[in-house]
Amino acid sequence: MLTPGLYHILFISTALFLIGVYGFFTRRNLITILMSVELILNSVNLNFIAFNKYLWPDKLDGLFFSIFIIAIAAAEAAVAIAIIINLYRSHHSIDVDKTEEMKY
Repeated sequence: MLTPGLYHILFISTALFLIGVYGFFTRRNLITILMSVELILNSVNLNFIAFNKYLWPDKLDGLFFSIFIIAIAAAEAAVAIAIIINLYRSHHSIDVDKTEEMKY
């Protein structure tokens, strides 16, 4: 069975990162912006694991960093969803443009 090389994994990671950046800057919905940030974090995790596997196969530093980023991303998603729910309850919208216009 053929295993993907480092360049293949880096290409996929770059594609994920660029899709996440594009979604972050072009979307107006807070949920899709949060999903774009998660794509960016997942591309970073993929880089850590790929470089760990191909450059230092006997160490586990990249895997530990990936687990740490996954834990931080889970906490970030929980806080962000709580803020989004609170914003929806008070303003009945999660659109970025509409939240800037509303007065608190």
